[in-house]
Amino acid sequence: MERVSHHGRETAYETVDGGDGSTICLVHGTGGNRDLWQKQHALATDRPLVTLDLSGHGDSDDIDASPGYATFSAYVDDVLAVAEATDSRVLVGGSMGGAVVLHLLLERSFRPDAVVLTGTGARLGVLEDLLAWLENNFDRAVEFLHAQDRFFHDTDRDVVALSKEAMYDAGQEVTSRDFHSCHGFDVRERLSEIDVPVLVVYGEYDRLTPPWFHEYLADEIPDTDLVEIEDAAQRAMLERPEPFNEAVRSFL
Repeated sequence: MERVSHHGRETAYETVDGGDGSTICLVHGTGGNRDLWQKQHALATDRPLVTLDLSGHGDSDDIDASPGYATFSAYVDDVLAVAEATDSRVLVGGSMGGAVVLHLLLERSFRPDAVVLTGTGARLGVLEDLLAWLENNFDRAVEFLHAQDRFFHDTDRDVVALSKEAMYDAGQEVTSRDFHSCHGFDVRERLSEIDVPVLVVYGEYDRLTPPWFHEYLADEIPDTDLVEIEDAAQRAMLERPEPFNEAVRSFL
C-alpha cells in the first residue's frame, strides 16, 4: 500500500506492476474500497494497475463534506492525486465510482486516454426506503443491497462476503454519505460534452443500475462501446471477472 498527500489528507492506493501499456486507475463504488477490484489484478499482465480507497474508505483519511457536489469533488481530488502520482491514463469507475469519473470528465481539465464505466448511470436516484435504512437500520440496508439481482445475481458466491465486509468497514456514516451523494447526481444534459473513448459495461440482471441506464450512456456519449455481462448484476467485475476483464482488455 502507498499513500499520496493532497488537500490536507492522505489517499491510500495499491499498485500492481504489469506490462508496458497505459496505467489503469480503478475507482470503487458506494461503501466499498480498493479490494472490490481484486479480480481485475489479472489485467496487470498487459499494463500497470492502480486501485485506490476514496476518502473515508479503506485506509484513506476521511473528509468533512456534505453529501452531493462537495463529496464528489473531494472524491475527484482523490482520483486526480493518485492518477498524477502513478501516471494513470485510463480510468475505470464502478457504481458511484463511475459517477465520480463522470464528474471528473465534466468538471476538471484532466483528459484520460480512455474510460470504463460499469454499474452506473447519468442519474443515480436512490430508493427512499434505502436512504432511510442507511440512516436508521444499517444492517437492513446491507442485506437489501446484497439480495439477488442488486449487487450480485448469484448471492451464494464468496465475493458477497467480501462486498459486505467492505461496506461494514466503510461504516454507516460514510456509506450513507455515498448513497445520498448518488441520489442527487444527474449529468444527463451534459453527456455529449465527454470527448474521450468510453466503454460501458453492465450486468444482465442489475436492478440497481439496470441495463437501460447503460444504454442511455452509450446513446448520449459520442464515442462509446457497450458490453453486457451475462449472469451478473451491478458488481459484474467481482461476479463475472473473466468476461469483464476481457471486455476491458479488448476495448483498450
